Amino acid sequence: MTTTRSAPPTTPLTAADVARASGAIDRISAAFSSRVAGQERIRTALLVTLLAEGHVLLESVPGLAKTLAASTLAQSVNADFSRIQCTPDLLPSDIIGTQVYDPRRHEFETQLGPVHANFVLLDEINRSSAKTQSALLEAMQERQTSIAGTIHPLPSPFMVLATQNPIEEEGTYVLPHAQMDRFLLKEVVDYPEESDELMVLDRIEDGTLGQHAEQVTPVASLADVIELQAMVRRVYVDPAIRRYVVSLVRATRHVGQLLGPDLGAYVEIGASPRGSIAFFQAARAIAVVQGRHYVIPEDVRELRHAILRHRIHLSFEALADRVQPESIIDAVFRAVPTP
Repeated sequence: MTTTRSAPPTTPLTAADVARASGAIDRISAAFSSRVAGQERIRTALLVTLLAEGHVLLESVPGLAKTLAASTLAQSVNADFSRIQCTPDLLPSDIIGTQVYDPRRHEFETQLGPVHANFVLLDEINRSSAKTQSALLEAMQERQTSIAGTIHPLPSPFMVLATQNPIEEEGTYVLPHAQMDRFLLKEVVDYPEESDELMVLDRIEDGTLGQHAEQVTPVASLADVIELQAMVRRVYVDPAIRRYVVSLVRATRHVGQLLGPDLGAYVEIGASPRGSIAFFQAARAIAVVQGRHYVIPEDVRELRHAILRHRIHLSFEALADRVQPESIIDAVFRAVPTP
């Protein structure tokens, strides 16, 4: 006879929990905005990814404050931050670490690589080779690295912030679909508004930005971040919302049946179950950011593009007709009934 194990009950968030979470998030957001002008989409993507214990891929042309945003967020929570410039000659050992022989003691010692930090910025990840990209999978998925047969756990919290430039293709390696799926979000960063760009110049003039700018004063601790992540896992998600999430992700696999053969011809592969997990995790994080202990349908729709744009594989016909994945995603959301 087979017995079914039920999931342990989750203690619901109280009003005091939500208030404490909102206070910490407000402080982190204020510290972020004190250095980064505008770029609300980056701030939301980074906050949600951090609270949902995921990783984020930022795509944009150079100079749109991606590195500044990552380092500012790390400083605001007093976290270790490392930046890795990806190049074709970058080796896996340059990221995860290696063993170095010590001639004085006549033995090998392990030197951990820069991936052993709370916040790891992989700049232009698509410039690293396939072998190096594959070395990141264990770190991103298993939260550990293997050096000479020894497992080294990564610190907690741990988040990878990868960037890629969509313009330059020379010397780049397309990220495999399996690795793209590991990113909770893929956010496409656009140019700032005129008022935000003027604010950048003002902050350079007053010393807030630039080579001589001081670091952001921490407004939270790593313990606060871990507590926020634990709160996110306690956010209530109604069964109707869960079915809505699953219906949306399954609809991306059957676009032709849902929207007709014309749009169906544009999608070769829909989102995997990781898409459902991403919606589930991100929606709970958004609920905490919004000061709620439960998820509403708007939380699911909030980051639909960032969750699905890298999980839907478009066909050659879509590329030829210049169809963007966002248009397919919006069509799916319009077709699936909202609870």
